[in-house]
Amino acid sequence: MANSRLRSKSMFPGLALISVGVLLLLHNYSGFNIAHFIWHWWPLVFIFWGAIKLYERTAASRTGNAATSPITAGEIFLVLGLLALLGIVVAVDYGKQHLPDEVWRGGLGDRFEFNGRGDISVHASDEPEIRVSGKKNAKGWNETEARKLTDRASVEIVQNGDGYEIHPAGSTDSRLSLDLEVSVPKKSLLTIRNEKGDISVSDMGTPVSITNGSGDIEVRNTASDVSIDTHKGATKVSDTNGNVKISGRGGEVSVNSATGALTLDGEFFGPISADKVAKGVRFISQRTDLTLTQLTGHLETSSGHLEITDAPGNLNLRTNRYDIAIENAGGKVKIDNRDGNVELRFSAPPKEDIEISNAASGITLTLPGSSSFEILADCHSCDINSEFSADSLKKTSTESGDSHLEGKYGSARGPKINLKTSYGSISLHRTSSDMPVPPKPPTVKPPTHPSLPKVEKH
Repeated sequence: MANSRLRSKSMFPGLALISVGVLLLLHNYSGFNIAHFIWHWWPLVFIFWGAIKLYERTAASRTGNAATSPITAGEIFLVLGLLALLGIVVAVDYGKQHLPDEVWRGGLGDRFEFNGRGDISVHASDEPEIRVSGKKNAKGWNETEARKLTDRASVEIVQNGDGYEIHPAGSTDSRLSLDLEVSVPKKSLLTIRNEKGDISVSDMGTPVSITNGSGDIEVRNTASDVSIDTHKGATKVSDTNGNVKISGRGGEVSVNSATGALTLDGEFFGPISADKVAKGVRFISQRTDLTLTQLTGHLETSSGHLEITDAPGNLNLRTNRYDIAIENAGGKVKIDNRDGNVELRFSAPPKEDIEISNAASGITLTLPGSSSFEILADCHSCDINSEFSADSLKKTSTESGDSHLEGKYGSARGPKINLKTSYGSISLHRTSSDMPVPPKPPTVKPPTHPSLPKVEKH
């Protein structure tokens, strides 16, 4: 009669492979020190092995199956092989840390360039030399391991044409970062490439070029162009005698006082603000295409709002899902929007043409009463309200709810105003100072009564 009891298979090989795999994964991505673990905790191998065998024998006796043999030859060879693998990993780490560079490059593998991690602060100096100081930061399981990482780091200064490139070198470990404080000659060409960390630059007299993977960037008081390529973090540029170009992706953007032009090319999800940009603003993204030829005031976009104040030059905007508010535009205005209200306000009569096309939202235009203009306004399934009235202005409406306003206003020749929207409304307002003031009601004095003679009592 055949033996009905089945011999159960051991779980030890599978669990051993999983355990060693986890150790190697921690070593590669979290800085786990395998040599330290093996040196202090090697008895755990036998405890782990014995615990599994004891469990298997107990489980087999309960189910009536034949237990596995206590220790097989295959398990012994597996343990020896895994220990050899861990020994190779430990030997490679030792070679990286202790062998000379020429031995390491020739024997054990490729040497990778360290692209740079950590905060970088650069300022100009009147002295014809470069000074670099900084702080090394490392993450490790213990102080000894962290110190070994920092000992392998260094800084290189490489001349590139008329300028210099400064970057960390000597390690590719992601657990290591260098915070650098750099002083360079004011007329040096400055190029910064960093992987992760904040960057600060000030008082440079030549163009500044910055490429950063993740971190905030601040550039101030420069005498030439500034070019920034960022991928994550806030960007701030102030007091620049030149053009400013910011590209990539990031959070908040702030540009203040630039004698040149500002170009924003990318996706920036934080508030965007610009003040006093002499040669205007060019903003290109998947959602927005904006061209301002001059900005003496303020521009800001945040949380579905776009505001522009005091833009003497021409304004051309194509966007969607923005509530747009523009005050005191001095040149031609052309706006193409949808799903957001558009509001224009002029404190002085406009001199250039205005063209606004919107959809599913309203248009509000506020002008001084002294303005002269020629208007053509169409509102599909909505109404037109106007505080300007003249015999030459004619408004018509259809039974389907469409409205049309056309004609001229004022005694002089003025710009052409073309307004078009649907499922919103069009409102033309006069500035508050031009609104007629109702006359004050006459003052009514209370009636007076003659004084009564006094009556004396005796």
